[in-house]
Amino acid sequence: MIAPASIQEVMSRADIIDIVGQFVRLKKRGASYIANCPFHQEKTPSFHVSPSKGIYKCFGCGKAGNVVTFVQEHEKLSYPDTIRWLADYYKIKLEETERSPEQQQQQLAEEGLRILNEYATTFFHDTLLNTEEGQTIGLSYFKQRGFRKDIIERFRLGYDPEGNDIFYRAAIQKGYNADLLEKAGLVKNRNGIHHDVYRGRVIFPIQSMTGRILGFGARILKSNEKAPKYINTPENELYVKSRVLYGMYQSRQAIGKQDECFLVEGYTDVISLHQGGVENVVSSSGTSLTEDQLRLISQLTRNLTILYDGDPAGVKAALRGLDMALSQSFNVQLVLLPEGEDPDSYIQKSGAARFHEYVKGHKQDIIGFRLEVGLRDAGTDPVRRSKLVNEIAESISRINKAEDFALQGHYIREASRKLDVEEAGLVNLVNKHIRERIEQEKRQQRKEDVLPEPALLSSEEPAFPDLRQQDNDEQEWELIRVLIEYGEKPYEGYTDVAILVQQRIDPDLIENMLARQVFDLYYNYKLKYNASPGLPYFMNYPEAVIQQQMISLLQAKNDMSPKWSENYGIQTLNGELNYINEVDSPLAYFEHKKIKSLQDELSKRFKEEKDPIKVDFLLKKYIDLKAAEKDILKKVNTVIVPLNSKK
Repeated sequence: MIAPASIQEVMSRADIIDIVGQFVRLKKRGASYIANCPFHQEKTPSFHVSPSKGIYKCFGCGKAGNVVTFVQEHEKLSYPDTIRWLADYYKIKLEETERSPEQQQQQLAEEGLRILNEYATTFFHDTLLNTEEGQTIGLSYFKQRGFRKDIIERFRLGYDPEGNDIFYRAAIQKGYNADLLEKAGLVKNRNGIHHDVYRGRVIFPIQSMTGRILGFGARILKSNEKAPKYINTPENELYVKSRVLYGMYQSRQAIGKQDECFLVEGYTDVISLHQGGVENVVSSSGTSLTEDQLRLISQLTRNLTILYDGDPAGVKAALRGLDMALSQSFNVQLVLLPEGEDPDSYIQKSGAARFHEYVKGHKQDIIGFRLEVGLRDAGTDPVRRSKLVNEIAESISRINKAEDFALQGHYIREASRKLDVEEAGLVNLVNKHIRERIEQEKRQQRKEDVLPEPALLSSEEPAFPDLRQQDNDEQEWELIRVLIEYGEKPYEGYTDVAILVQQRIDPDLIENMLARQVFDLYYNYKLKYNASPGLPYFMNYPEAVIQQQMISLLQAKNDMSPKWSENYGIQTLNGELNYINEVDSPLAYFEHKKIKSLQDELSKRFKEEKDPIKVDFLLKKYIDLKAAEKDILKKVNTVIVPLNSKK
């Protein structure tokens, strides 16, 4: 267990702009920052980050939270592991209480794959650098590729010994069980005997954007026709090949800074380019581009330049998945390196300056590239040329017409000229593909409409209160908001707002259980530390439901409409004293609620009372309460929404 003091230290140091900026490309807009949301596909930024409040909110998909919930959601980490990640990032030493054997077992079960992958990475890396076999075989291979020691360490490269079960025995001795080793793809069980899957191979750890080890790629060094050259971790809870890009952790800052991402095929291409000074590069590891991979890139840039070998295989690889990038408004360009060269060999021969010069001079847009390659292959064959026309029309149809109308028109004119077809006919073909895709999407939507609503399905996440469900909830949460935001502010006749609220509001009138919990947490903290907890205390509270409610409160805060002055005669204070109005409104609501409660009680007693003297006394009390109610409304000069009314 992490000590509470350590958690508070991490939270006080963690800067939301710094952390979120590691994963998305933030642009300053006023006092906030905006970006394309990393949690759903979008072309127009709707993801907002407030440095002053320490929160983020997407107005497209509704995701919201603080620095901890962002890392939790983005990297699928538990709360303790998120705190550990942030502590490691800021070089904070955590104090942890000793875990019981049961807690250790539970931690191993929950984070088994992640912990095992980290152990395996350390084992392979240590074997590479500090054993005779690792240095003689693995390290020699990397040195032959020209990799420096600092690059080997940056990418945490490793080597698995040739012995049949050396890693397996070491892992078992450390307490890892065979089932977990098999699930991670590190070991295979054949007839009851366990073998190391990566034995005799150099290891390329595959990391997430936060540096978490998701899986491995392993290259064989000895020639063996029966064994594949590269093998990868089988897909599991951590590793899904279509959702990762090799080198993203090491390259993310350079991609964001340079606003361009180079995409290559292999691990060694990424490593060599980094060593040559070109750091804004990732690898799809031989797979065609997927939506999830494009989403990762889009968090940092929309400029994608694909580098491939100049041989036929490289050309075909360059064409896969690019229509998807077009449909997501990427500026896609391709560079074919000289024949016989790949990014690894070219950067080592030419250096960074000549590499950049070559890339700049040989960039081609995707449609021009398809036309060049397609016309070369089709020649004069009418069937192949007809097929090419259809493929080009399909690609052009992927371009968002609303956002890139001029670009789509340019490609149509260029393609009709090079393909020697009528422009009007090509336009019709492009529109046909657009209509077919729209119809397909409609059919898919109709299928989804008959499925149960997500809200009806079971979920492990707690249900968060809806601030707009009823007026009582709105007013109660408004009280909590002003208490947290203005608790230490002065108020005439009282030391501060917190004392005012404590003395004038009966907490039993707070009906919302979560609001009452936050109210009690506030005053328990104040009693213990003689200070108000403030917003960071609740924003970083271990219970996710409280964190989410704080974010909802801040997002729900609206300025008073100028129409209120015209319609109701309400004048708002300006500047520093504006908080007084915000405090008086929920205060008046609760005093009004108290009076209404007493009125109801008196009415009930009035109907039951038989003694004339007591009836007169109750009637006088009721009249006094009505006068007090009127005074509240007049004195506070605000509008009180009638209890139990509907908007």
